[in-house]
Amino acid sequence: MKKMRISKAFTLIESGPVVFITTNDGQKNNIMTISWTMVLDFTPIFAITTGPWNYSYAALRESRECVIAIPTVDLIDQIVGVGTCSGADTDKFEKFGLTPVKGKHVGSPLIKECLANIECKVIDIVKKHNIVVLEGVAAYFDSSRKEKRTIHAIGDGTFVVDGPKLNRRKMMRSKIPDGI
Repeated sequence: MKKMRISKAFTLIESGPVVFITTNDGQKNNIMTISWTMVLDFTPIFAITTGPWNYSYAALRESRECVIAIPTVDLIDQIVGVGTCSGADTDKFEKFGLTPVKGKHVGSPLIKECLANIECKVIDIVKKHNIVVLEGVAAYFDSSRKEKRTIHAIGDGTFVVDGPKLNRRKMMRSKIPDGI
């Protein structure tokens, strides 16, 4: 094995799919791209990392709600574009051709073009590590979409695309319910 810089070790285990987080500050919708997400146990509790450097953070902190929108590989240019400009001076929905859909439980919009959307409430902010803990209150999945592959950021400007789903439920003797 060849030694690598420790500062790049995170690229070996970068987490789950790249997602959009939508917020609303009472006047304006915004979107940010987040590549670090985490599911806590088999519950609708999620964690993301963000902080004051992101324009959406103030709305997230004040409104205590958001939507996790899960885009697919066909939206990679929107994913990167949203993540490389600021909502302070850009209407990201308009600029990237994304459609806001009114949520039923939160003021933040769902994104019509995404495979799935989860309406969330903020239940904790761990300032020391810039972690926002969210509780999902409603989830939506668009089974009519042909493209269902999500993308995962490596952390160096490259991405990995999901492949086929492998089922080992019987082998694991799990009580994980059949799902999407």
